[in-house]
Amino acid sequence: MEKRPLIRASKIILVAGIGCLALLVAISNVLDYESNFRFVQHVMSMDTVYPGNALKYRAIAEPALHTLSYVTIICSEFATAIFCLVGAVRLLQQVGSDAQIFNRSKSLSILGLTAGFALWFFGFMVVGGEWFCMWQSPEWNGQESAFRFVACILLVLIYTAQRDD
Repeated sequence: MEKRPLIRASKIILVAGIGCLALLVAISNVLDYESNFRFVQHVMSMDTVYPGNALKYRAIAEPALHTLSYVTIICSEFATAIFCLVGAVRLLQQVGSDAQIFNRSKSLSILGLTAGFALWFFGFMVVGGEWFCMWQSPEWNGQESAFRFVACILLVLIYTAQRDD
């Protein structure tokens, strides 16, 4: 197999893999809604951070905002999945095209990967981890898993965005 189709195939597989991951996470959050909803509630309520934390004024105890946040997370996961999976199909459709056409067909893949990065980096690491001090909670701390997602997505994003010659 010559180099160009192999590299293109690897980009398609990696983007599709991230899409499948995001889809599985979203579906799991719908099917087991209550488990991860409790996670969102505890993080936003800041009820398991260090005692006497001066930042607890940031806590949000309003159930409607917990629900809105969780639904936003799930919708973002589905959006990431859809953009990545449709993007992978578009790449597959153009796998034999010239470089310019293949490069132009990356837009949905890049959008999906960026959406996933934004969700798990901004949503979980910045907002959850730092704003709501999730890092202080021994039980409701999702930073390690969020970082794994961020690292994988970022590597695939960088690789996929590289121009094909």
